[in-house]
Amino acid sequence: MDVMPQQEPESRRRPTEPSPHGAGAPDAMSGEEPSAPPAEGATAVPPPPPTLRTTLRRAAFGAVAAGVLLAGALVAVPDRGRDAPKEPGPVERAEAAATAGSPASLSDLTALIGDRQQWVEAHPKDAPSWATLGSAYVEWGRRSADAAYYGRAEEALKRSLEARPGERGNGEAWVGMAALANARQDFLAAKRWGETVRKQEPDSWRVYPVLIDAYTGLGDRKAATEATERFGELRKGVPALARTAELYRGQGWREDALATAREAADRAGTPAEKAEALHRLGELAWERGEPEEALAQFDAALRTESGHHTSLAGRARALAALDRTDEALAAYQSVLTELPRPLYALELGELYASLGLDGDARSQYAELEKLLARSKAAGVDESVLRARYESDHGDPAVAVELLRAQWKKQHRSAAVADALGWALHRAGQPEEGLKYARQAVDTGVRNASYAYHLGVIERQLGEHGAARRHLAEALRTNPAFSPLDAPKAREALEALGDPPPGGPGATG
Repeated sequence: MDVMPQQEPESRRRPTEPSPHGAGAPDAMSGEEPSAPPAEGATAVPPPPPTLRTTLRRAAFGAVAAGVLLAGALVAVPDRGRDAPKEPGPVERAEAAATAGSPASLSDLTALIGDRQQWVEAHPKDAPSWATLGSAYVEWGRRSADAAYYGRAEEALKRSLEARPGERGNGEAWVGMAALANARQDFLAAKRWGETVRKQEPDSWRVYPVLIDAYTGLGDRKAATEATERFGELRKGVPALARTAELYRGQGWREDALATAREAADRAGTPAEKAEALHRLGELAWERGEPEEALAQFDAALRTESGHHTSLAGRARALAALDRTDEALAAYQSVLTELPRPLYALELGELYASLGLDGDARSQYAELEKLLARSKAAGVDESVLRARYESDHGDPAVAVELLRAQWKKQHRSAAVADALGWALHRAGQPEEGLKYARQAVDTGVRNASYAYHLGVIERQLGEHGAARRHLAEALRTNPAFSPLDAPKAREALEALGDPPPGGPGATG
């Protein structure tokens, strides 16, 4: 039976940030060379046919499956000391968190990466440890916004599959490949990987989080709902509550989302899990148009885990809504230092533009271009975000081209539908854009930007009654949903004026 090597965890050593060229992780990933050079992209290794059947054997002492937030699938290493209980080290804490399907702290994740790097250097045929390392790289790249780690993750996962193919019991690496594809926003590939594992292990919870992410990215609401329900049946507790809250949020069921998210926060057992739950409460408050409550939740998340940088971004958004612009600018600049995601660069640029600081906005958009180029070089598909930028600040025709390609790839989420509808409107094709903008709003998600975009398109097409309803809905949903667009929504609504007398039937 395959077992995890019994190496003493690095809990006695001070963890350092993992580096693509750091100690214990040479460029060749150490150990024996693969039989063939790695191909590029998350889909370079095609998933096996869905009809393959295996007798997947579980590694008794653990391996990483997904390595994604709320969905890692490490099987915990048993207690190594039998005489007396000891305080778990950072590697053991990371393993335990992932075993529960919960996030690990960044410091513990760093220790796990260092531990596995050293082990596979000396044991290059250890498939479970390569899978652990690869999935941990995916998680680190996602949470640090350093897409360079995705290439290392792909190489590690391939090394795992070379040492033990998936059809011979290495489902952990297949789930890791699904997580990698999701991180690169290749949701169709993630779906294929995940469904292959599910066919072989229908009663294993570990594959469902990556399937939920894939189905959500593809806009397959029915499949995402079924996968979330199945995950909840197989994996009780905070991870299931968190996924269920996100499902309710995406369906526009605010009260249900809030109640479930609060329960997750109340039951969270570790600082990392608690911080994630508090962040979710902050996001829900922000979307309800309650920036003070959102700020309180984001601050609580940061007090719980200072490295929860996504809460720093949420804090910046809430501060901007409260007109505390100096603090908001400082928070955005800080988060971009720690977590340089293109989305945050776009938000900061638009905040500068809303303040009339056009030079700073242009500089920030130039930084956005650099971040997008870096992501593309690492195999990450940021087409939707680039299209959002092009629609409002660049060339809308480019945005339309990018988004039509996404639609052709079956990426048909509400976010893609909204972005495509808006891009078509900005490119002078409002009639076609109306169809996609309506599709985004009809999903039920309570997103003020979606309602605003639909209202503007309807106004241009002379559908004034519908335009009034949707512009008012945007401002009712979140009066400060965008420093640039919220004022435009108010201006457009005022320009439409009151509806004509005679009731709804008289509105144009």
